Amino acid sequence: MARSSEDMTLAERVREVLDAGVEDGSDVFESLALELFGYQYEANEAYRAFCDARGVVPDAVESWEDIPAFPTDAFKTEIVASFPVEEAVMAQLTSGTTAASQRGRIFRDEIGRELVFAANRVMTGAYLFPDFEAGTRTRLLLLAPSPDMAPSMGMAIGMEQTRTHFGTPDSEFLLSRGGVDVKRLVAALRQAEDTGAAVTLIGATSAFVYFLKACRKRGLAFMLPHGSRIADGGGYRGRFGEITRDDYYEMAEEVLGVPRHHCVNTLGMAESATNYFDDVLRRHVCGTSDEGTERKKVPPPWTRVRAMSLDDLTPLPDGAVGLLRHWDLVNLPTVVAVQTDNLGYTTSDGGFEIVGRAKVERGKVSELPSERSVGAMGDTRVFRMLETYVNFSISFKAARSRLKPSSGARAEVEAAEASDAVPSCPVVVDEMVAATEDAEAAERVDGALEVFGQDVEVDETVGTRESREDPVE
Repeated sequence: MARSSEDMTLAERVREVLDAGVEDGSDVFESLALELFGYQYEANEAYRAFCDARGVVPDAVESWEDIPAFPTDAFKTEIVASFPVEEAVMAQLTSGTTAASQRGRIFRDEIGRELVFAANRVMTGAYLFPDFEAGTRTRLLLLAPSPDMAPSMGMAIGMEQTRTHFGTPDSEFLLSRGGVDVKRLVAALRQAEDTGAAVTLIGATSAFVYFLKACRKRGLAFMLPHGSRIADGGGYRGRFGEITRDDYYEMAEEVLGVPRHHCVNTLGMAESATNYFDDVLRRHVCGTSDEGTERKKVPPPWTRVRAMSLDDLTPLPDGAVGLLRHWDLVNLPTVVAVQTDNLGYTTSDGGFEIVGRAKVERGKVSELPSERSVGAMGDTRVFRMLETYVNFSISFKAARSRLKPSSGARAEVEAAEASDAVPSCPVVVDEMVAATEDAEAAERVDGALEVFGQDVEVDETVGTRESREDPVE
């Protein structure tokens, strides 16, 4: 299948939306989303089968909200690409821990990689560095795996992009196979105090929780320069103990001297291209912050987010907790609409927040989310009882049973299996952080990181053009 003029034109139109920034007032989302749906229906075999099973075709869809949302679970069993898979230059493991037979990957071609990097540069600039003029850089202290260790891990790829576009030359990754490099981190923080140059700490929530708790226990504290900030992702629950977001903010101010309005949580997932950030720092910088206004994540003009009912996947009113559904124009190489198993709610002022991943107990979703790290959990918000878990993949599985066996490169990729279960990104990071004090965790780190590096090798066997020397540029 040769590169069509249609996808080139669609990509250029998506670029125009990205270039207009997060405050763009023109409303081209619906028309462009419908065009993407029509294109992906024709180009994406797995997605077309899913839509056909639901009896939905492009000619019958008039609103972006009616575009069928592909379930994230299905990415673990299908190659979900709207381009020839042999043209893939980027591969990421899907989120969540899966069995070897469900080793899902997200593929992007050159256009798709360019779009996802561009979208997240815009989001990072707007929400993590809203006070920076063009070209401004800062020292980044990254508590995350480097792309050298985990080339198919979304967090590693994203951190390298942030380092490349916003970091000074002395920016560095401080999470290794053996855990947080505490000595180097402390030295960098002391240097920031001495020089008065603000720093930005970015990484896994669990790594920050581990470090902040260790500092508090040992009576160690810093006063970072004005303008220093923290961006965390991955959630506030896990093996390092359950804490609330307020607990986290209190520790950040007590230990690092970073006020809570300079602490930004981020949400990203491989199945949907755009990373979302808390709006609290942007509102503070722009002078629109209201002490009584809760922080939220704001969909940019190229995305939409809705919370869907657990009973029938219909849209819920603002404030009601349901399963988050994402529409994202940057998903040109995959599918424009994705149904997740993340629990969350929308706000009356156009934002949304995640409260955790759905936890199924005896066929029903429990009152509280799973303790697996995924997002900004630990709020005191009272959730309504969630009664019935929706099986996302019923229609999809029915469609799969009618598909003909794949052949060629697609078949080779689908046949590739790992020898062990695939750990999710937060799980890998937790193991790395714990490796310092936990011998069993240390033993698991190498195998976990190997999983996030194997996909590059598999890609080469099927003719994809992933660069071994430069996996993210």
